Amino acid sequence: MFDKLKQKLSQTREFFSRIEQLFQSNKPQPELLEELYELLILADVGVATSDRIISGLRERVRKTGSADLKALLKQELIAMLSNRPATASDAWPAVWMLVGVNGGGKTTSAAKLAYRYQALGKKVMLAAADTFRAAAQEQLQLWGRRLNLPVVQGQSGADPASVVYDAIQSFKARNFDLLLVDTAGRLHTYGNLMAELEKIKKVISRELPGAPQEILLVLDSTIGQNAIVQAREFNRFSGITGIFLTKLDGTARGGSVLAVAEELHLPVKFMGIGESESDLLEFSPESFVEALLS
Repeated sequence: MFDKLKQKLSQTREFFSRIEQLFQSNKPQPELLEELYELLILADVGVATSDRIISGLRERVRKTGSADLKALLKQELIAMLSNRPATASDAWPAVWMLVGVNGGGKTTSAAKLAYRYQALGKKVMLAAADTFRAAAQEQLQLWGRRLNLPVVQGQSGADPASVVYDAIQSFKARNFDLLLVDTAGRLHTYGNLMAELEKIKKVISRELPGAPQEILLVLDSTIGQNAIVQAREFNRFSGITGIFLTKLDGTARGGSVLAVAEELHLPVKFMGIGESESDLLEFSPESFVEALLS
């Protein structure tokens, strides 16, 4: 997994190699930390998070007296990414919702999760609750056929909550383990969207007490700080349990992972690292930081 992560993060690692070069220089510590701060900003870590990293690094230097800034930076980043448990729920049967803006990769992420848990022996079902985009339903149906999984969908324009209700009835009747709900993401109709998501969540909770066990916010890592803006909007929707970061293989701006975890106090739980259904990794703070700075 570590080797695959290093390979898929090649663009981000190429940028972070400038930090490695900085650590190998003989610059005085104050100058080195100032340049490190600038590099973190350029890597889309964000001003607030970069400030915290540098402050934390200075504190670690003060406490330990160590001059190994690379090792101390690794410790600081791992601690920042470990603020919340990153492991996904292992309760079954379970309903997981995927939320986020259109184009962020929700449908493909649902397929990757389906493939992963199907490979682990779970009976998986998909629900196409984005009833306003025919393309989203068609894409989910294609994935269902490809993975040999049932997909519940409704008529175009139908109430998404009613589609989810039908999916849960089938889910319970057929004794499946995991229902993955792909939702709409029309952020320009923010008020209606949040009301729609809350309605879906209430239907799930009513029909299957204790569910949804996961509400994953799907974010496109290639858009950098804009992902933080999106996340702040969706974070107003109650119950988000974690982040699913997509397209990490296609960006040099992987520093946004740090900003998401630190500013929103939400754990990153999954990473999408390619187009294939198998291009999914559970997030590990240690492996991620080691891959960036190795």
